[in-house]
Amino acid sequence: MLVNIIMPLIRLVATAHTLYMMMILLRWLGPWLELDLHGRRWAWIPRLTDPLLHRLRRILPHMGPFDFAPIAAVLLVWLAREILVSALISGAVA
Repeated sequence: MLVNIIMPLIRLVATAHTLYMMMILLRWLGPWLELDLHGRRWAWIPRLTDPLLHRLRRILPHMGPFDFAPIAAVLLVWLAREILVSALISGAVA
């Protein structure tokens, strides 16, 4: 019975993390896709993703023209998703 209650929460956590990873990728690829990320339509994406990206840029070493912060951010969000989903699943089973 507890599994039936926890499963929607697990799906919600996994979906939210996946959507955030997609926003990070869209923020990274936006200039190449010619998206105006500072216009009214897409302005919410930098507001949600830039805090994490700015923190990672301060931590990661400068690599010239290459920006590895979006890749690191996607990996960190993916890792957080895996840890949270595993914890929720093991809590539901136990």
